[in-house]
Amino acid sequence: MILKLLVISILLMAVITALMAIRILLKKNGHFPNIHIGGNRDMARRGIFCATTQDRIARKDRKHLLKDTLS
Repeated sequence: MILKLLVISILLMAVITALMAIRILLKKNGHFPNIHIGGNRDMARRGIFCATTQDRIARKDRKHLLKDTLS
């Protein structure tokens, strides 16, 4: 019973992967969609960035603040 379920699951995943690959190959300039927050223009317009970018911005701003206070 478990082996049958495992085989069915693997086959189902293989079919889904093949269909996704076919769609990407047949579509002009096909590629996987960028679902990362940093790749979303609407989020960037609203000032919403991923945690890594927000950290980089905060560190950059902090360096400027430190330079101003030490001068």
